[in-house]
Amino acid sequence: MPKKSKTNVPLLLSSILLSQLAGAIGSIFTASSIPTWYATLTKPFFNPPNWLFGPVWITLYTLMGIALYIVWNKANASKKKNYFPVWLFLAHLVINTLWSIIFFGVKDLLAALLTIFLLWGMIFALIKMFYKIEKKAAYLLYPYLAWVSFATLLNAALLLLN
Repeated sequence: MPKKSKTNVPLLLSSILLSQLAGAIGSIFTASSIPTWYATLTKPFFNPPNWLFGPVWITLYTLMGIALYIVWNKANASKKKNYFPVWLFLAHLVINTLWSIIFFGVKDLLAALLTIFLLWGMIFALIKMFYKIEKKAAYLLYPYLAWVSFATLLNAALLLLN
């Protein structure tokens, strides 16, 4: 029977908090724009209610943090100590946060769309990398890719309508 590995609680919490931090920084730019600028935009018929975004993102950032933990923990345990997937994850968090700043802070829908295309590509690359390391970590990113795919469509629609 394989030996069950012990959970590295500080690393797990750090991974989740790091992911949530990206959301917290992005929300600084988002919160003030929702009732003002965003409220004035013409929305597509499939625009979700505003209250949905917070719970979805909190859930996604938690799943992302757990995925990061799994990969980071494997890298620590490995003789090769390949941290490139961890660094790519951290870089992708910067792009994730940057999207909120561009969309809600700068209010540039085209630049935000270009940024979210980059973000989508990075998530796809992370899923492929994580899959090779630990399938569970990749699976945890699927809802995130699905949501960012939807957000890309929403961003594009908002650009076209406004």
